[in-house]
Amino acid sequence: MSKILENRLGDLIHDLNEIKKQILLEKSVKVDIAQKKVNMWKLLIKKVSAKWDGPSAVEEIIHQREKTW
Repeated sequence: MSKILENRLGDLIHDLNEIKKQILLEKSVKVDIAQKKVNMWKLLIKKVSAKWDGPSAVEEIIHQREKTW
């Protein structure tokens, strides 16, 4: 009887470890996806900034606050 319980407990521990590995893998995939999205935004920001020939954001805000338009 005790051997059967030990085997079942061993199986349960193994299953829990496998579940833990799966959870960690899923979290790492989510982090990778989020990092790729951040990198894509940064790349887009650089592209837009390189093509921008208008006033800077700070100058635009100052201009809007002064309402000189």
